[in-house]
Amino acid sequence: MQNQQPMNNGQTHMNMHTGQVPQQMNHGGHEVFDVHELLAGTINTLDQYMMFRQYVQDPELLDILDRQYQFMQTEYNTMVETFKTGQDPTVPTQSYKMTQSNDFIYGLKPSQPKKPNQSLADIKDQGISGHMLGLVKSGAALKAMTACEMTNPVMRRVVADSIPNCIEMAYEISLYQNKHHYYQVPQLAGQDMQQMLNAYAPAQGQPQMPQPRTNNMH
Repeated sequence: MQNQQPMNNGQTHMNMHTGQVPQQMNHGGHEVFDVHELLAGTINTLDQYMMFRQYVQDPELLDILDRQYQFMQTEYNTMVETFKTGQDPTVPTQSYKMTQSNDFIYGLKPSQPKKPNQSLADIKDQGISGHMLGLVKSGAALKAMTACEMTNPVMRRVVADSIPNCIEMAYEISLYQNKHHYYQVPQLAGQDMQQMLNAYAPAQGQPQMPQPRTNNMH
C-alpha cells in the first residue's frame, strides 16, 4: 500500500540459457501475458466507466464513479510503469477510501422483475451500478490469480497490493445498491441461521500426521 517498503532491485536474476537478466526484463512468459490481460482489463473498465457517466442520474453514484475512475487511472499508471521498468514505481500503490457506511439493510422489498433494456432510455442507475460492481469484482479475481505466480517481485507486490482496493470499491458499490434497494439481502430464519453458524468447530489438539513415504531413488 502507500507505506509499502521498496523492493531490493539490486538482486541478480539468471536465465539458464542466456545468463544474467536485467531488471526490466525480469518477467516470465506467462507473467507477461497475464499482465497484458490485466492492463487491458483495466483499460476496459476505465472506458466503460467513462461511457456510463453520461447516463448517471444520482449525484451520489456519480461521485462514486468519478472517485473510482480517478483512483483506477492512477493505479493503472503505477502498474504500467512497474511493468516497463521492473523497478519501484514513482507513485506507490495507494489505499482506496470509500465513503459509504458499513450498514447493510436486510430483507426483501417487492420490486418488478428484471429484464433486458429495450432502448438507451431504459438505462438507469440500478443497471449502471450493477455493471460497475461486476467490472470491479472481475478485476479483483483477475489480479488475485495473476499475483499468485508472478516472477518479478516488484510487479507482484504492486498487483497484490491493488487487490484490497478492488474489494473496497466493490463493497462501496454494493452498499450503495443496497441502500437504494437495488441489491437486496435476505436472511435465513433464526433457527436455520443458528444451525449454519454452529456447523463448524475449532480443531482440537495436535493431529497425528502420517510419516512421509520413503522412496529409493536410483
